[in-house]
Amino acid sequence: MSYKTIHVKPLTRHIGAEISGIDLSIPLSAEQVAELRRALLDHLVIFFRRQPINLDQHLALGRYFGTLHVHPNSPGPDGYPEVLPIHTDANSRRIAGDRWHSDVSCDEAPPLGSILHLHTVPPVGGDTLFSSAYAVYESLSPGLRGYLEGLTATHDGGPNYRERNRLKGIDDTGKVYPKASHPVVRTHPESGRKGVFVNPAFTTHLDNVSKAESDAILNLLFDRFAVPDYQVRFTWDRDSIAFWDNRSCQHLAVWDYFPEVRSGYRVTINGDKPYLRT
Repeated sequence: MSYKTIHVKPLTRHIGAEISGIDLSIPLSAEQVAELRRALLDHLVIFFRRQPINLDQHLALGRYFGTLHVHPNSPGPDGYPEVLPIHTDANSRRIAGDRWHSDVSCDEAPPLGSILHLHTVPPVGGDTLFSSAYAVYESLSPGLRGYLEGLTATHDGGPNYRERNRLKGIDDTGKVYPKASHPVVRTHPESGRKGVFVNPAFTTHLDNVSKAESDAILNLLFDRFAVPDYQVRFTWDRDSIAFWDNRSCQHLAVWDYFPEVRSGYRVTINGDKPYLRT
């Protein structure tokens, strides 16, 4: 279907499109919002360039698509609890998003999507990779798909967030992080398509199977997300924006720019509890 209010340029067969012909710093019409949502559903992640938005404009953009999420581990700037700072410099010991993941999948109702705006980028490097959960699912044999559709997996924020806090010198003793069990294969609530919903950042084990079986199956699935055929790679410019659907893709930030600065903000949209429609 064609678009009337935006221009959409697909980047790969499975995932990714670049959007132009729209100014995200000003109020959007209902038709623009509807077409952006359709582009997101069609392409799983959409990219914008030359969009110098401030925090209030960033929040307004996110609210067109739902209520906003407050991160369970990283507080936002004063007055902006729904904003997640993303910053790496010469003092960083680890970066955000350095393993394949779907944002905060440990929540009982994981986020619908995330919108990242970078205002400072390194002269070279700092790309983000995105991989299609649909393509991963569709690459599996029918027998393996059927087996996985009978399983759930535990997603636990504790190991991930505690390790990050330890490297930052933050004592989070006694803090409780989200933990939830989700279907290994989920049905997207808007597109109706099935995708694999496990990731190495948060998924600790498959439920009700042996550790050996769990480890083998999860490692197979994690490796599938790393297959280049199912991916798109985005090279950032200053004031670029990426808007991705956490229900249908995963992403990985590449740290190949040390000690340069890469900095911006993320707004995340609340989602719903994953389910599988058989």
